[in-house]
Amino acid sequence: MSMQHSCGIARAVGRVAAVVVAAVLMSGCSSDDPAQAKEWQQDYCTKLGSWQDAAHATTTNEADADTGDGQGVQSPEPDNTEWAGHAVIEASKRLDRADLEHGGTHILDDTVNAVRGDAGAEGRAVSYCDSSGFEALVSSAG
Repeated sequence: MSMQHSCGIARAVGRVAAVVVAAVLMSGCSSDDPAQAKEWQQDYCTKLGSWQDAAHATTTNEADADTGDGQGVQSPEPDNTEWAGHAVIEASKRLDRADLEHGGTHILDDTVNAVRGDAGAEGRAVSYCDSSGFEALVSSAG
């Protein structure tokens, strides 16, 4: 019986530990700290700008290759654009969890749609950075 009691205690401790870990992780997403919120917004806008640079360079180079002879045109690796898109989506998830949206924005939805090619969503994401004070980190959409 002692063995069953030990196993029961171990399971209970494991469950409590899992709940504590989940609570700590969730509390780490709070936007109560204005400096932390600004840091997350700056990180998002930096990553949005990097994604824009990669995505727009690919589009520009493809258009140049279509009009020219293709000599000397080297487009960035598609993986760079994909990686940058993934990074900005992850940053938007952090803003969403911390409830750092403003003005009725849906930053996560707008970011995902922008990465999928929606110019209107990209414009709204850029506007978010503008209103957050990080307009220099992104390109105007359009």
